[in-house]
Amino acid sequence: MSSNNTAENDLITKETTVSSESTPAITNELTQVTSKPSEELTPEQASAKKKTDFIQRAIWTFVMLFGFVFIISMGHIWTVLLILFCQIITFKECIAVASQPSVEKNLKYTKLLNWYFLVTTVYYLDGESFIHSFNHLIFTNQFLTPLATHHRFVSYGFYVMGLVFFVATLQKGHLRYQFAQLCVTHMVLLLVVFQAHLIINNIFNGMIWFLLPVLLVITNDIFAYLCGITFGKTQLIAISPKKTVEGFVGAWVFTSITSLILAHILSKPLYFICPVGDLKVNALSDISCDLNPIFIQQNYRIPPVIAEFIGQEVLTVKPIYFHSLNLACFASFIAPFGGFFASGLKRTFKVKDFGHTIPGHGGITDRIDCQFLMGSFSYLYYETFLSGNKFTVGSLLQLIVINLSSTDIETLIGKLALYLFNLGFYSEKKYLRLIQALNSN
Repeated sequence: MSSNNTAENDLITKETTVSSESTPAITNELTQVTSKPSEELTPEQASAKKKTDFIQRAIWTFVMLFGFVFIISMGHIWTVLLILFCQIITFKECIAVASQPSVEKNLKYTKLLNWYFLVTTVYYLDGESFIHSFNHLIFTNQFLTPLATHHRFVSYGFYVMGLVFFVATLQKGHLRYQFAQLCVTHMVLLLVVFQAHLIINNIFNGMIWFLLPVLLVITNDIFAYLCGITFGKTQLIAISPKKTVEGFVGAWVFTSITSLILAHILSKPLYFICPVGDLKVNALSDISCDLNPIFIQQNYRIPPVIAEFIGQEVLTVKPIYFHSLNLACFASFIAPFGGFFASGLKRTFKVKDFGHTIPGHGGITDRIDCQFLMGSFSYLYYETFLSGNKFTVGSLLQLIVINLSSTDIETLIGKLALYLFNLGFYSEKKYLRLIQALNSN
């Protein structure tokens, strides 16, 4: 017995010595192996943890839902700020996934450059949106007019300064990583920030062009899950093994039905369908505007074969219903590939979620990865097929201020005054007073 105890003590001593002399990498590996939740938790504990995670996820789902409704009702500017917040957090999460903190310790300007390019891009893109949508306010402001007039040149100057600073901070031994980070940054700016800029344009075109695409993507995601777990048998795509063809098709059917319901609900309040002209308006404001024809009922002649069968020759309906079905098809067949792209990115860098911004849901990117693609399509669809006002007072004012001198603008005002006088809109006294005021300068 004593000899056996002695041998065991020697063995323990040797193991302790080896353990104390092990490298940190081995220690970390052992820690990871022994800290796996699946090996530590009993079935009862695993069930309790799953229940806790579900409750946490449900609570934060309702928090996000009510928060979203509250922000929408507060007004367009608050909704724009929500989009800006989401794009900044998404940018941060995507950059973090591809970063290497151990390398960046020696590259103190890498993060600074990432944020610099983000600010520069947001300034250029969203500045363009504000200038286009509110130029009737901007070009009547003495301070903002020079900035708006030279906006693109100023933005280009900021970008070039960032590029020069990047080249000046290149370090031997880290060149591949620095150029890789520059490429990742520009990819995220294109896929996230640029498309978020188009979503902001959707808000300015009318809240419905923001809400309808967002709600269609959410609906499609929900029914893809429900149809998948109920009928799913055939795998859809290798990068996401849980996605099934049955869930994909079933989600399209339910999303199409939901699109008609949403079009009916969202096309009634003027707050949703009127383009924004005043950043102070909210859901309780008294709003009026000239309606886009797609929100006005129109008569459509039914093909004779179908008309004879149903006993009706004309269908009276708002065109928005047909357009909502087109958006539903994109939300069902194309937008999910934004999520598949995000899944592939996570698998590339071997992470489960993009972050932990939302408890129980992962990062912001995990929740809105499909929204960017949907938002950009909605903007291009609206501008191509639905936008009725190619020229507005604001857009003409912008062209005049940028392209005409002060003397030419005075001449234009005089000719417009003469035109209004000839129409009888101006009295002779009012017209002569205006001309006299112009000549006195």
